[in-house]
Amino acid sequence: MGMMRFRVFPAERNTEQLARQAYLAGIDRTSWPVRTAVEGDTLVLHRSVSDSANLHAPWPVEGHGELTLSTGSLIERTEPYLLPLELVRGTIVQVRNQLSEWQLIGLAVPKAVGGKLATAIERFSHAAVEQNNPAVSARYSDESLRAALEAANLLAAAYTEQVFAARRREKVSGTVCAEHPKGRAGKRCPTPFPLLGAELGADLLDDHTSRQFLMTFNAAEVPICWRETESTEGRFSWTTNDRQIQWCRKHGLKVVAGPLLLLDHRDLPDWLYLFEDDFENVLEFVSTLVRATVNRYRGQVDYWICAGRVNSDVLAMSEQERLRLVARTVELTRELDPDTPALVSFDQPWAEYMRERHVDFPPFHFADTLIRADIGLSGLMMEMNLGYFPGGTMPRHILEFNRQLDAWSLLGLPLWLSLCAPSAYHDDPLAVRKVALRPGSWTPAAQQSFAARLIPFALARQSIQGVLWNQLHDSRPHDFPHGGLFDDRRQAKPALRTLAAIRRKYLKSVRE
Repeated sequence: MGMMRFRVFPAERNTEQLARQAYLAGIDRTSWPVRTAVEGDTLVLHRSVSDSANLHAPWPVEGHGELTLSTGSLIERTEPYLLPLELVRGTIVQVRNQLSEWQLIGLAVPKAVGGKLATAIERFSHAAVEQNNPAVSARYSDESLRAALEAANLLAAAYTEQVFAARRREKVSGTVCAEHPKGRAGKRCPTPFPLLGAELGADLLDDHTSRQFLMTFNAAEVPICWRETESTEGRFSWTTNDRQIQWCRKHGLKVVAGPLLLLDHRDLPDWLYLFEDDFENVLEFVSTLVRATVNRYRGQVDYWICAGRVNSDVLAMSEQERLRLVARTVELTRELDPDTPALVSFDQPWAEYMRERHVDFPPFHFADTLIRADIGLSGLMMEMNLGYFPGGTMPRHILEFNRQLDAWSLLGLPLWLSLCAPSAYHDDPLAVRKVALRPGSWTPAAQQSFAARLIPFALARQSIQGVLWNQLHDSRPHDFPHGGLFDDRRQAKPALRTLAAIRRKYLKSVRE
């Protein structure tokens, strides 16, 4: 039995919430199941192995909110580590490594990045020297963290601006792109630009919302809700989806339809649970749904999301059965519509849930297995619902998102992001998921800041083909609390204006 101990300063930060969300991961970034305990000012984590590990833990940083930060790789030892010191050590190493990588590919680094990083290192040095005085060390650590995260944001912003500037030059000059050096017809082609869209929800948009949607996005996700589409076995209702797709085509929006199969208790029809212990029957029902949907909308859809939340534990299926079910949706979709790209979506890509239980196929390994099966998968979607616990993705700083995108890019397929973040933390009666939001953590400005920082950075990456905001309205029943772009009074939130500005600045002039 392995054990790691961390002293937390100030001690009031050593809470049960910290213990519930902290986890240990190895060099492959896969979490071990852990048992945690709060013992005074010490956080204790027990696991079944004694390998070196990185601790990932939520930590409040002034000016940045609460972020899940990572230590460096630590060995087990008798003496507890100082948590603030180790979190800043891990963060500084990550910023310096990323700085070096981007300099090697020609990034012009703003002087402000070096200044902030120098401040972070200087404060870290004081924190390390003062380890015998934990309160003083923690104060210096907090100052170092603020400077390191400011350096990270400046560095990521410089990367974003310089990548898009290079793409505009390619657009003008016809520079050969790395992905298609000869283009589809043997011609030179510029690097393709990604899509920015949002899910339409379960209803038709009113005129006011439609106008704002069209000013903001160049793509739309049309949800195929199995519970609504086939509420009675064998009887399909397509009225809303028909009209949504017609609206998208009329206004020139790219149509992303699905997920055809969403492995979520809230999406599966009630009658399916009668066959919960009969996998072959479930497989046939899913196949029937896929056939009916793809045959109806073939030629009207630009991208299919064949399956979503495939790492969820539903219908008492084994992981192997889930893998087989997802593979079948992809194979059948490609068979019926071979010309349209087929995607699979994975939520919680950091797999924080593995701190509670072991799984054989974390999201990354699940995706790798599907690709190796050679079933015609065209792309991967990562669903990140930020700030929600449990069932969501814990907030992280921009370079940690970059590291996750780097890892998934190694799989060799185009990537999509499906995102949302809350704009408030109070109770949301229309939200289906009853999840915890830290008081004071999320506001409309915080949601807007998240969108402004992460989405342009993601769109700048060559591997990203599209970014979708996966919740539109708070005024209708929805999945995650306060995650929409329109509030419960149907008023646009600041994040929607930010998304419109992102489209104008980074996409519209070069794609449309």
